Formats: sequence, C-alpha cells, structure tokens
Amino acid sequence: MIKSSINIQGKLFDLTDPVVMGIINLTPDSFYADSRAETTTLALSSASKMLEEGAKILDIGGFSTRPGAGEVSPEEERHRVISVLEAIKKEFPEAIISVDTFRSVIAREAIEAGADIINDITAGADEKMLELIAAKRTPYIMMHMRGPVTSMMENTAYNNLLSEMTLYFSRKVAKLKELGVVDIIIDPGFGFSKTLDQNYEILKNLAYFEAIGLPVLVGISRKSMIYKFLEISPEDALIGTSVLHYDALQKGARILRVHDVKEAVETIKLHKKIAC
Repeated sequence: MIKSSINIQGKLFDLTDPVVMGIINLTPDSFYADSRAETTTLALSSASKMLEEGAKILDIGGFSTRPGAGEVSPEEERHRVISVLEAIKKEFPEAIISVDTFRSVIAREAIEAGADIINDITAGADEKMLELIAAKRTPYIMMHMRGPVTSMMENTAYNNLLSEMTLYFSRKVAKLKELGVVDIIIDPGFGFSKTLDQNYEILKNLAYFEAIGLPVLVGISRKSMIYKFLEISPEDALIGTSVLHYDALQKGARILRVHDVKEAVETIKLHKKIAC
C-alpha cells in the first residue's frame, strides 16, 4: 500500500489525490528560461501566480542541474536561495516550500529559514544530509541519479534499469527508516543518468515503483525527452508535457513537478473526472 500523506510541520499533507509542485529556479541558466526568477521580486511574483493557480508546493533551487550546467559554489547557492525563501515565507506564510539542494549545509540553513521539504537529486550523496533530515524531521524527496551532476550523462548503462532503480531506492529508504525518517517521496529522475529511450521506459513502467510503497514525484515538465523527441524547443513543449503528465497520473504519480501550474492542475482535474 502506498503511503498517502506526509507530516509537514506537524500537519498531515494529503497525497491521496495528486498535487502540483511549481518550479521556481533562482538561477540564470536553467534550461527553460521562463522558469528563471533571478530576483526576489520575480520569485515573489512567480510564487503568487503559482499559488493562485493551484500549486500545493513551491520548489525553489539555486543550482541548475541541467546537463552541462556550470558549478555553483555553496556561497552562491546560499545567496540565491535563503533570502528568497525567507521572503516567500513572509509573504505567503501558509505556502509549503521545498528547497532543491544536495548540500547539507544549504539544507540546514533552508530548514532553519522555514523550508518544509528538502528535495535532493543525489538522495544523500552528501553524507551529512540524511542525518540532518532525521534530526530536523523534515520530509525528504530522494531522486535517482548516478554519479555527480557534471558527469551524470556518462552513467546511462544499466543491466536492468527498473530493477537497479528499485534496489537503489530500497537501500536508501532502508537507511532513512533506520534513522527514523518516514516522510519520504521518491523521484525516478527523468533526464538524470538516463537516455531518451530509458526515460520512456521508466514512464511506461512507472507503476513498477508502487512496490516501494512511497509517493512518486514526476518531473518531466518541458524536458528534453519531450522536446528532443518532437524536434521542438522547450518553449513549445507544453502540450507534450500535458500528455505525459496524464500518462504519469494513470500510472500512479502523486506529485507533478512543473513549470506550468494552471495546465497541470487542469490535467489532474480531468484525470480525476475520468477516473471517477
């Protein structure tokens, strides 16, 4: 049975019905330009629009993880993230904020500044991350990826993709549970250490991960698995994104991490109506 809620700041956050997580990139080089919010004013404007359109979670990050992105120092990441996090929390105190970081030092400061969730693309490559999550009792999103961000696309050879991913998650989850962490979400990591065809293999078999018993987050919004396959640009990939979002919902996705909140909310509503 899949866990249907997580505890956020002492309150149960229901995931029985799928929800939308809106992406706010505090970076100058994220692959989709319209998601960039390089100033606090722009970030607040994006947060306001996404919350109004129905986002249940806002995911902010200061380190671009697109293939080929440059390194960002911890100091620069801190500068980009913490003040914006504090501003959003002040302006929208009820908003649930996820901080996208793989550095425990940034995660600690983010939690202390009001972050509700930590979204870690490396699932604890920083050896201090999991202990921090346990100590702070913070919900944790763990993603599947191989190797460091800078060389992840050199690590796409698998003997059995789905089995290896399941083993990866099972080991990580077991370690977290040993530390007392129970509020865990898994992210298959579309586009991270996967070829285009491997991304579609994962999506086709997304229900395979139900065996782990945890909510699944899907992050496919405007990604290269869509725009490269269709030979278009990220800016033209909204329709393709909505189609794949619907397919992911059919296969059990509980969180859609998206650039376009309104369209994702509508996709969920239509899916729910048909599924009734």
